[in-house]
Amino acid sequence: MIIWKLFLVFIQVGTFSIGGGLAAIPLIQDLIVTQNQWMSLKEFTDLITIAQMTPGPIAVNSATFIGLRMAGLPGAILATLGCILPSLIIIMTLAYLYKRFRQLGVLDALLNGLKPAIVAFITSAGLTILDASLTDTRYLPQAPLDWIACILFIAAFIILRKWKLDPIMVMVGTGIIGGIIYLFI
Repeated sequence: MIIWKLFLVFIQVGTFSIGGGLAAIPLIQDLIVTQNQWMSLKEFTDLITIAQMTPGPIAVNSATFIGLRMAGLPGAILATLGCILPSLIIIMTLAYLYKRFRQLGVLDALLNGLKPAIVAFITSAGLTILDASLTDTRYLPQAPLDWIACILFIAAFIILRKWKLDPIMVMVGTGIIGGIIYLFI
């Protein structure tokens, strides 16, 4: 029955898509387009575009859309459940283990040792995004500094730190200002 096959396919996606939703796209493509031939590559590309535009994780959105297309509402529910169930089980298990063994000094030391690595991962991702945002990528591989982007970044940073305005409003404001500036240059 297609509903249970959808569930099993997305259990695989939920279990083996380490690295987030974008890392899951090749696995979903292989399972949906290549192995099961439930849709064409063009349809899959359209689906991924829609899944990226809608709020929520791309793997979960893809599971919902594919399930809905293949088996209606029951298919959407089971495909989505299959996608999130592995993460849910892993997180609940880790939470249980943490609650049970949190008094152990070894666990506290392990978590304290992980904090700098997590900060390093977040900082690395932030610097990568900052580099891509502040250079004019039209001139790759020698991308010069985009001075307008730098000024907008510094202004947004100062506004957020000094006046503590709503980050969404700062994003909208710099988007509008940047859009106007880039429109005329």
